[in-house]
Amino acid sequence: MKNYKSFLALTVFAGGFFLSSMAQAIETKAKNAVLMDFETGSFFYQKNADEKMPPASMSKLMTAYMIFERLKSGSLSMNDEFVVSENAWRKGGAKTGSSTMFLKIGDKVKLGDLLRGIIVQSGNDACITAAENIAGSEKEFVEQANQKAVELGLSHSHLANATGWPNPDHYMSPKDLAVLSSHIIQDFPEYYSIYSEKEFTYNGIKQENRNPLLFLMPGVADGIKTGHTTASGYGLVGSAKKGNRRIIMVINGLKTMKERSEEAQKLILWGFRSFDNYKVLKKDVRVVNIPVWLGKSRTVAAVPAEDIVLTVPKGKQKEIVAKVTYEKPLSAPVKKGQKVGSLVLKVPDQEDRKIDLFAANDVKRQGYFGRLKELTKYVLFQNVN
Repeated sequence: MKNYKSFLALTVFAGGFFLSSMAQAIETKAKNAVLMDFETGSFFYQKNADEKMPPASMSKLMTAYMIFERLKSGSLSMNDEFVVSENAWRKGGAKTGSSTMFLKIGDKVKLGDLLRGIIVQSGNDACITAAENIAGSEKEFVEQANQKAVELGLSHSHLANATGWPNPDHYMSPKDLAVLSSHIIQDFPEYYSIYSEKEFTYNGIKQENRNPLLFLMPGVADGIKTGHTTASGYGLVGSAKKGNRRIIMVINGLKTMKERSEEAQKLILWGFRSFDNYKVLKKDVRVVNIPVWLGKSRTVAAVPAEDIVLTVPKGKQKEIVAKVTYEKPLSAPVKKGQKVGSLVLKVPDQEDRKIDLFAANDVKRQGYFGRLKELTKYVLFQNVN
């Protein structure tokens, strides 16, 4: 966190922080688009962000996630050999005219090669082969993937296959794709680097990665997956890192590969240029003093449990609204670490950020005579009013 820009001008008064407006948002030809800051999880640009759209091959991210999870647990290894079935060949092989790894019936393929076939070459045959060998059938694999989607909080997603092949029951939202990508980057850094590989050769056939950002933004873009069908149009989940910031972008519904390349690069560059991350609160530093009823101390400091960093338009740090809420009265005793209130931070054109606040210290209850004194004062005060 030490590399984030500090923002220390926030001052609590009259129920909130002072604030005003936001930078004009960029336009895009994409039907669907989101920009997400990896570190803060903020969606700072949204266009039809929760729409259940056909994701095409971008849903192969979930197929890869399921494999990564098993590799990390040790139940699979990169050297495990999977057998290519006739079903995988018929549904995803060369004769289908779809993206393929050019596998042959009966081939024994190392999982490390299959992963590159899925990620770099976007092979449908590679996806089905992996699904069948891992779960016994593609159907069972998809059921497990849908369970995982629920665990990851992908509330606008449902998979019908492991490939992204068009199906009315196969959909994902731009937000869900961004969240899934964030999990892949965070949970599996040892495997994520495969998404930056620009080409892969199998059976003497070399194929280039379809992600245009790897070639347009070398050293900045490092993933993650393209998609295209007639129903979905051209789409891309892209990730790029500049300095300490990483942006995840999802676009879909574009008419051509050229549009996809141009819109992706434009949105990511705008995201880096127009926004930055600011530390607005520090861990264990008092936000507000909350009154304590019948406590040996009259107040307790309410603090966040972690540093709070927000993605904010550059130069607009002061345009943040914050509202503290807490239960009245807060009765003693109060234990250190007890939740005592919450803070809602509002950044223009973004979802509210709710932060729990906790007691910074214990507040013991007053003894009998102290409580009697406070209750007497309370009764007298009520009678006066």
